Amino acid sequence: MERKKRNLENFIRVAFVAALITALSFSGLQVEAATKMPNFTLPSIENGEIVDARKLEGNVLLINFFATWCGPCRREIPELVKLQEKHADDHFSVVGISVDRGKKSVAKFAKKMKINYPVAMGDDKVLDDFGGVDGIPVSFLVDRTGYVVKSYTGYIDPEIFCNDVARMLK
Repeated sequence: MERKKRNLENFIRVAFVAALITALSFSGLQVEAATKMPNFTLPSIENGEIVDARKLEGNVLLINFFATWCGPCRREIPELVKLQEKHADDHFSVVGISVDRGKKSVAKFAKKMKINYPVAMGDDKVLDDFGGVDGIPVSFLVDRTGYVVKSYTGYIDPEIFCNDVARMLK
């Protein structure tokens, strides 16, 4: 009887630890693969029109959070411009979301960098909705059904983006 009691106590401890680990792993807000892309409506830097996530449904998207002062972002953007050019007719779009505070400086930056995809001004809500974006650049690959299938932190080799986008477009 004593042995059964110890086994039951051990089982309860193991179940508790497993539940605790599971709860902790789900407590973070980080948007992960197989998560529905958060809806957002943000002002475009180009003309003030709204960039609406719902209007982008049905396309493969690469959502890229960046800042004008971020070295890795500045290095990555020309590659994103090329990716946009390559797949412009394939129901694909890069969507840039700036974490800068000045819309005019971002518009000037976008013109200088020849950005050919929509760029919107981010806000605290969209940063929170995408999991509390803590560092940049950070990007999220979204499939045609609106689910995040992959996230990328930091500067990413352009070949990785090219290969992942090509697989999504097949």
